[in-house]
Amino acid sequence: MPDWGVELVMIIIAASVLTLLAVLTMMFLTWLERKVVGRIQDRLGPNRVGPFGLMQPMADMVKMFIKEDITPRDASRWVYNLGPILVVPPAILAFAVIPFGRGLIGADLNIGWLYLAAVASTEVIGVFMAGWGSRNKYALLGAMRAAAQIVSYEIPQVLSVVGVLLLAGSLSMQKIVEAQNVWFVLLQPVGFIIFLIASVAELARSPFDLPEAESEIIAGYHTEYSGLKFGMFMLSEYISTFAVSAIAATMFLGGWRGPILPGWLWFFIKTYVMVFVIMWMRGTLPRIRVDQLMNFAWKILVPLALANLLLAGLIAYALKPGETPGILMFIGFLVGNLFLVAGAAALLVWRAPKAEEPKVAIVSPEGVLAGQ
Repeated sequence: MPDWGVELVMIIIAASVLTLLAVLTMMFLTWLERKVVGRIQDRLGPNRVGPFGLMQPMADMVKMFIKEDITPRDASRWVYNLGPILVVPPAILAFAVIPFGRGLIGADLNIGWLYLAAVASTEVIGVFMAGWGSRNKYALLGAMRAAAQIVSYEIPQVLSVVGVLLLAGSLSMQKIVEAQNVWFVLLQPVGFIIFLIASVAELARSPFDLPEAESEIIAGYHTEYSGLKFGMFMLSEYISTFAVSAIAATMFLGGWRGPILPGWLWFFIKTYVMVFVIMWMRGTLPRIRVDQLMNFAWKILVPLALANLLLAGLIAYALKPGETPGILMFIGFLVGNLFLVAGAAALLVWRAPKAEEPKVAIVSPEGVLAGQ
């Protein structure tokens, strides 16, 4: 077989394995989320199908396959059918540059983070096509909400990561992990919190699940989908959740680096800790309003991310990452982040609307007797 044929076969095998792992991950995460949220709500969660309910995701998948596939009469068929197809590949392609361990990486690109940002931004196309092609007012409104939300929160998400890139001196995900003699979450705690909040908003998960708010717009851009097409949206959501958690573990928690245990095991431990945090947010936080969602992005997260980036640049320029001992880097960033948080808190208090004192009407006894 020629060399190009061998490469083609290897690419097909790698893509097939990646897709299979993505499906298995989605099935496990659906079971895990039901269990976690069930415990938060004082329920047992899935416990009938298989031991501990482990076969419940398989039963759900069978149900998705045998459900009737309905296309609305007035829908734009090409656009309607392409929507769920286009939302899945970006979630799977993200894993190509994420290092699962030392040397366990699909492609160690020197522009790894730039690749991730570009791939993630294409998902909004499939979401908007789903809402537009359905010819349903609720679906279109949900798609417009999703597009506005993704575009708004992408900005603070990217800005929060630039501080990490300054410290690592590279866009390569593998080199970012290797640069973390001190976890970047300790040097960039504000950036980590911004990244986590912006990522949850991009996933449209609670408390940012306005694109599919059941009490307002039925199911958003999912409204007209059923069966396998609806299942593809669920596949994209859960794979994206795992991908975001893996990126957070790689960028801020040291990735596969850790003592005693194998690197790949450390990677999955850190990733599933992040997955649990996202699920915990869903089970505990109420949904916010649309105006609060956009104000929070543009008036709080974006300015805070810019200030954090400026701080990271100044400290990195002064302390020279890679040359300064880790403890000095930690102290420098700790002091800087304390000033940043204090300044942000003072600004929020200063901008908070002042409560007006209630006006008390004073009526004289003569006025009461006169019937006033």
